[in-house]
Amino acid sequence: MISKGCEQCAKGGKMVLFVYGYCDQRDCFYCPLGENRKNVTDVYANERQVTEDSDVIEEAHRMDALGTSITGGEPQEALDRTCRYLSLLKDEFGEDHHTHLYTGITGGRENMRRLAEAGLDEIRFHPPYELWGDMHGTEWEDILYVAREEGLTPAFEIPGIRAETEFLDFLDEGAADFCNINEFEMSDGNAERMQEAGFELREGHMSAVEGSHDVLDAMGDHEKVYYCTSVFKDAAQHRNRLKRMARIVGREFDDVTDDGTLVYGKIWEPVARLAELGVPEEFYTEKTDHVELAWWLAEEMIDEGDIGKGEIIEQYPTADGTVVERTPLA
Repeated sequence: MISKGCEQCAKGGKMVLFVYGYCDQRDCFYCPLGENRKNVTDVYANERQVTEDSDVIEEAHRMDALGTSITGGEPQEALDRTCRYLSLLKDEFGEDHHTHLYTGITGGRENMRRLAEAGLDEIRFHPPYELWGDMHGTEWEDILYVAREEGLTPAFEIPGIRAETEFLDFLDEGAADFCNINEFEMSDGNAERMQEAGFELREGHMSAVEGSHDVLDAMGDHEKVYYCTSVFKDAAQHRNRLKRMARIVGREFDDVTDDGTLVYGKIWEPVARLAELGVPEEFYTEKTDHVELAWWLAEEMIDEGDIGKGEIIEQYPTADGTVVERTPLA
C-alpha cells in the first residue's frame, strides 16, 4: 500500500462519508452511483443516512474508524459539509484520524486552504476522462502544487478505463505522491451507459469490466501506482469493515461469521418462560414483541419441545441492520 488511507481501508478501518449527490461540472458515463446516491442532497456515513451531525461521529465509533474517506458532489454545499465534518472528526478523534477526499474538480487555492484548515490530510483528484493525456499546463497540473503548498498530500485516483502514462509523468515530476487505479466496474447505476459506450463485463465477474487489467501493462510496474481490484474491495475492505463493526456492536450471544455478519436466534416467548427454563439473562435480550438470544439455544429449546417456534437470523452489523437470511425453526 502506498497511502496511509489505503492501508486503513484494507483493514476495514475507513469510514466512507458521502456528502452530496449532484455534480454540476461532470456527467461521467461510468459514474457508479445508484438511485439513492445520484442527484440527491442526502449525506451517508457508510450505509447510515445522516440526519444530524452526531450521526457521523456515532457511525465512526460504531466501526472504531481509523480514518474517513470523503466523496460526493461538486457544489459549494458539498465543500461546506466536507469542512464541517472534517472539523468534527478531528475534534472527536484527534490528528491520528486520517482523512482523504476524492474529488472530480480542481477547486482552487482557497478551497485547498479551507480543507487543510478543517483537517483534511490527503486529496485525490479524478480529472475528466476526456482530458487524460493533455493535463500538463492546465489547472489539473497547477492544483497539485497548490494543494501541496497548502499542506495537503496530492494524488490521483482514477478508474482503470485505459492506460495513460501522463499520470506517471506527474508522479516522476513530484507533482503527485501516488496514483490509485480502481478496477473499472459496471453497476446498476451505470450499466446502460457503459454498454452504450462499448464496455462489457469481464467473463465470470459480476462487476469488473473487460480490459481493465490492461492498464497494468503500461502503468502497473511504477512504484507509486496501486491497482485496487473489485474483488479486493469486497473481500478485504468491505468484509473487514463489517468485522470491525460486528466486534463492537455484537452482543454477548451474537455469533460473528467470517463475513462479518451477526447470527442470533429469535423466539416469541415471554421472558418469564426463559426464566422458568433457567436461561441466564446474558443469553437473551427482550424486544417489543419477541426475544433475541443465542441461536444455538433457540435451536436446542425447540428441538426439546420447550418452546413452539423460532428462527435463526443472520444480519449485517450496520446501522440499518439488513437481514441476510432467515432460517425457520419448528
